[in-house]
Amino acid sequence: MSEGLDGLVRQLKDAARAFESLNGDIAQVPVVPGDQASVQAAIGQMEAAIDRKAAPYRGNPFVDPVVKVLKEKYREHIIERGREQHEA
Repeated sequence: MSEGLDGLVRQLKDAARAFESLNGDIAQVPVVPGDQASVQAAIGQMEAAIDRKAAPYRGNPFVDPVVKVLKEKYREHIIERGREQHEA
């Protein structure tokens, strides 16, 4: 029982460190208005930056789902930025 609890505590501590690392600015990525290649490059750069910050915690059952959601949110945001700039 102690090993299971110790493992859980370690996972929770690692998750806290991962979330702290992922909080705030992750990366600054340029988006060129109306340029789909630019949007895709920005998404790739952002996902790579998230992966770098989360790498030490990969496989943590608390961190992995958050990383997935974070990537989706940033992807949506970057796509929206590309649209807004293109429409402006």
